[in-house]
Amino acid sequence: MRSLTEQDIRASFINCSKGEAKRLAIPRDLDTRPWDHLDFLGWRDPGAPDRSYLVTERAEGPVGITLRFPSAHRGFLHRSMCSLCLTTHPGGGVSLMTARKAGPAGREGNSVGLYMCTDLACSLYVRGRKVPDSGLRIEESLTTEQQIERAVGNLNGFLDKLLG
Repeated sequence: MRSLTEQDIRASFINCSKGEAKRLAIPRDLDTRPWDHLDFLGWRDPGAPDRSYLVTERAEGPVGITLRFPSAHRGFLHRSMCSLCLTTHPGGGVSLMTARKAGPAGREGNSVGLYMCTDLACSLYVRGRKVPDSGLRIEESLTTEQQIERAVGNLNGFLDKLLG
């Protein structure tokens, strides 16, 4: 992914108003993010523990979405798998993230959900640059590049549902 500026990020959001995009918290460490190893930029809102944001590159340019997830996690003894990168995490490491649909459907309250790594570090898990709290990922026969393609395809499928 190419590095993005604050202006690029704010202009990319498809499922919130321009005013909401102007007010949301942007990471202050954009200059130090590992852009070459990211398929998307994801971060949690420090002022709103139930909100996260995700921005990725698509053919039409950067596309950003606002996500909500339950702030209280239940069932800390279970393991869950992220639907994007297929990394398993114990406890609250995976959350059901919901995003309001873009356009009129979203204004009517329609949303789409997906189980995702709570820390939104899917790109780093797939590349082996970050290790889940469990200490390991499921061993796969796919190459890293194939796993990256699958994760990007899963993300694009989710975004297509939001845009549809």
